[in-house]
Amino acid sequence: MSAQKIERLASFHIRSAGWMLVGMAVLLAVPCPAQENYEIQVYGSQTVAPKTTMLELHSNFTIEGSKQTEEGVLPTHHALHETLEITQGITPWFETGFYIFTTVQQGSWDWVGDHIRPRVRAPEQWHWPVGVSLSAEFGYQRPIYATGTWSLEVRPIVDQQKGRLYWSVNPAFDKGYTGLPSDRRWQFSPAAKISWDFRKQVAFGLEYYGGFGPVAGLFPFHDQSQQFIPAFDLDVSPRWEINFGVGVGATAGTDHLLVKAIIGRRFNWGHSSTAHGKYYRTR
Repeated sequence: MSAQKIERLASFHIRSAGWMLVGMAVLLAVPCPAQENYEIQVYGSQTVAPKTTMLELHSNFTIEGSKQTEEGVLPTHHALHETLEITQGITPWFETGFYIFTTVQQGSWDWVGDHIRPRVRAPEQWHWPVGVSLSAEFGYQRPIYATGTWSLEVRPIVDQQKGRLYWSVNPAFDKGYTGLPSDRRWQFSPAAKISWDFRKQVAFGLEYYGGFGPVAGLFPFHDQSQQFIPAFDLDVSPRWEINFGVGVGATAGTDHLLVKAIIGRRFNWGHSSTAHGKYYRTR
């Protein structure tokens, strides 16, 4: 083979490798499509009491969302999401939750996936000035609803009730074990909440949900998920939890408008307990 042919062949392989690297970089930089609005909730640090089961129904409807199928993931426009969460208190500082995700789209009610979520918290005997807990949520979603079908989320939780003021911060990190290359890197997905008790039974505040992209290379702001939800909490009974609000997306990477509600009921087995669980906070 002549030196000229060898040079042309080498040049071809170099160009091909260059285009492969560019393609990989694009794949790593593109946000991974997913219908993530199944459990829109900022967690408080409290866990469900022992011998207590908490049933919660998470409902939301996307008024204005994505309208195109991306990477095989269905659009969210006019999608109704219904999630059943069952949480069992095991010790005063440990609980385990189980989620069943479903969706209603184009007149069809489909199963989306399931997750399991153990969570521990700092016991009250430690007398910390703030509530602190840590959850790990692992599970599966069908590929038509998420490119990263198997995923793990680690969620630290810090909150505090100070008089009528309540705040909670959830700097969550999640990653997929299947799907696109961008799914398989740790993503930063923080959530936060601040609210004010206008009455003993009524609080109003602002919830925030973010999706910044991979920790090692955050997405441009335009592609990030940035959602704000003014929301009410109704403390009608120690056994019940009610939360509802309207969500507005601030970027192109976010569903632009949705409504959401959470209705929860505690069931105590063999004892009487008035302690609040993980969503609402002890006053």
